[in-house]
Amino acid sequence: MPQLPAPDYPADVRARLETDAKEVIARYPDSRSALLPLLHLTQSEEGYVTRTGVRFCAEMLGLTTAEVTAVSTFYSMYRRKPSGDYQVGVCTNTLCAVMGGDAIFDELKQHLGVGNNETTEDGKVTLEHIECNAACDFAPVVMVNWEFFDNQTVESAKRLVDDLMAGEQVTPTRGAPLCTYKETARILAGFPDERPGAVAATGGAGPASLIGLKLAKGEAVPARTPAPRDAVPRDAPPQPGSEHLSSHDAPQRTAASDPANPTGPVAEEGK
Repeated sequence: MPQLPAPDYPADVRARLETDAKEVIARYPDSRSALLPLLHLTQSEEGYVTRTGVRFCAEMLGLTTAEVTAVSTFYSMYRRKPSGDYQVGVCTNTLCAVMGGDAIFDELKQHLGVGNNETTEDGKVTLEHIECNAACDFAPVVMVNWEFFDNQTVESAKRLVDDLMAGEQVTPTRGAPLCTYKETARILAGFPDERPGAVAATGGAGPASLIGLKLAKGEAVPARTPAPRDAVPRDAPPQPGSEHLSSHDAPQRTAASDPANPTGPVAEEGK
């Protein structure tokens, strides 16, 4: 059976959201460009994008509910069902996975008693596996409401979710102080984060990621010669010039490190 039209917000909520929405829309020369922040705005009200939120966005921007729904279901940052106060995402892309991300995710599912994209009974934590968040220098990475918790282990990740559920103060490894999912959604909608010290807090990239920036600026980058992992005892001190800028570097089978496997064409074109 076709669904009935979505109910509207209560009058006071509608008036407040309209004021905020008009402020957001005024930032764009084309009103429909404000759809993404408006979806975050509706999430800040209810914790996920409801049918009422879709209707609100459509009416404010002169779009159809189908157009709004198409966008809200495309991006993973928009929740489609009620979620917890803290969205705990475990990166399970290749590097984080092999560094322990898969083990962390599996253990947290058991520890919390939930599956992927499910919420604990107390409504505190929603667990999900997430795609790469460009923090490979710090793998394995866990994110809570899009703030970084770097270099995690199974035990540290379990302590993290236990503290969240207990209402303890939790501090990200880098970046802004942690806030609830609804508060995060309002910030993502483009409204100021008025918490003391939040704006000044920053989260820098790791040394391996910054090499490209240094090269782009014309800065010199120290040469390094990775050594085979089985050539040096694990407890031996690093030798000058052989340090790994990232713990994930490994010798590659290229012409420089393995003459038996040269790079480049090995036959004439067409053969």
